[in-house]
Amino acid sequence: MMSPDFQHILRVLNTNIDGRRKVMFALCKIQGIGRRFSNLICKKAEVDPHKRCVASPGAGCGLVCFTWLAVPGSAARRLFTPNCGPSLCRAGELTQDEVEKLVAIIQSPKQFKIPEWFLNRQREWKTGKTMQAFSNNLAAKLREDLERLKKIRNHRGLRHYWGIRVRGQHTKTTGRRGKTMAVAGK
Repeated sequence: MMSPDFQHILRVLNTNIDGRRKVMFALCKIQGIGRRFSNLICKKAEVDPHKRCVASPGAGCGLVCFTWLAVPGSAARRLFTPNCGPSLCRAGELTQDEVEKLVAIIQSPKQFKIPEWFLNRQREWKTGKTMQAFSNNLAAKLREDLERLKKIRNHRGLRHYWGIRVRGQHTKTTGRRGKTMAVAGK
């Protein structure tokens, strides 16, 4: 049962998000946002699961949540938890205000007391600031970094330029299906 204002596709930060997925996993579709960061975003946004429910909409939180615990010496036990948590709400059930709050947290995470070590762009080389890069901004930052490495003739930059493995992998016997690296045999 879905409410009449359910959105199947949400547009958040230039990305289409599937409204049928849970909020935490739906946010992972945005480039630069992983599972741990999206979980933290949901907790900071305090998306209220009691307003809507997948099992019985409008009747409070009728959805029963299960947690499996491995108890030593016996079979796994199932515990019932009274609240659903923000990760169990569907993304299509979010109101416009909740979506705006999620976007605000993503755009300025330090204002919402997310630690700097949690962000994906620490001590940027140009400004020296720590920030969270996402969506189109992430692709632009990566391209900018690679161009800088190529310009200063860094080993990593040269390997990117040549189109060969960058991170120390073996190249003599593996990766032969893609782009050729050396002159063909006899």
